[in-house]
Amino acid sequence: MIRNKLRRKITLGAVTLVSLAVAGLHRHAWANYQKTVNSDQKFFDFDWLDASRNRVVPARFYEPSQNSNEPIPSPLVVFSHGLGGSRTGYSYLARHFASHGIASLHLQHVGSDRNVWGGNVFGMVERIASALQTSESIARVQDLSFALDMLFSSDLANHIDKSRVAAAGHSYGANTALLAAGALVRQDGQFKSFTDKRIRAAVAISAPHYYGKQDTSRSLGSVLIPSLHITATEDTIRMPGYFSSVEDRLDVFEATGSAMKWLAVFEGGSHSVFTDRIGTGGIALNPKIKLATAELATVFLKTVFEENESVAKEWTAKHGDIISKSIFKS
Repeated sequence: MIRNKLRRKITLGAVTLVSLAVAGLHRHAWANYQKTVNSDQKFFDFDWLDASRNRVVPARFYEPSQNSNEPIPSPLVVFSHGLGGSRTGYSYLARHFASHGIASLHLQHVGSDRNVWGGNVFGMVERIASALQTSESIARVQDLSFALDMLFSSDLANHIDKSRVAAAGHSYGANTALLAAGALVRQDGQFKSFTDKRIRAAVAISAPHYYGKQDTSRSLGSVLIPSLHITATEDTIRMPGYFSSVEDRLDVFEATGSAMKWLAVFEGGSHSVFTDRIGTGGIALNPKIKLATAELATVFLKTVFEENESVAKEWTAKHGDIISKSIFKS
């Protein structure tokens, strides 16, 4: 989904769409299912196999904190990592969500995960190009829907309120979340939808540009559910053959069709300040942006799912020293 200046330099193979055969999904996937439990951190690791696509979908489920002895079904955030990430990343968001009674499922997309950075350094450009193909963008949103299918078929399903599910992501993962939320992907000259109707809200952190500006509007205008957009004035992506600035994040915000949409732009920072990396964007600023991001995402979800009165003004007052711009459309 990233607008591929990179593709102009590298000839890519033909894009193919592998359909998701839902009818046979659960019959085959559970034979390759593993679960690891870490009681201290309250997370579960899964390695699911979508046999219809012959694609493994690793995931980490963070259990929310609850005061009641009788578990109350919790809202769920399905989180998609950026290029080169994994299911273990963005743990600061997971911990904050869990402390506020929100479960989260962090995915790992095997075609664009941390393996992009491994191997021969001279092959890195080729690996990046492969990871940014339209076929991988589609595979990522299919990973998201498949993981929801699997979670809702597991013994954890009773702990989740299926009517309160949000998609979230950073960078490439923000594109994935927006696809699940209703954005259209261009394939073979046509725009196609991979919307997951179970998604009721979207959180897009550092979302790259969709194609050219005109096609960005065509793609994102169909996102009608509430959306939150987060970026920073120094939120810049630089890769071999590709550049994207904060202006692209603002274009994505403007193009999104949500009636309720929020925008927060932090002063300074970096593109990777929203990851688990410590120090990027400034030693002092990094933890401030992380805290403000986690708090705003939680406030947004509470506003959407619990119909609470928005406390966006209070959030703005608390973090005003690091905010460059904020917009809250209801």
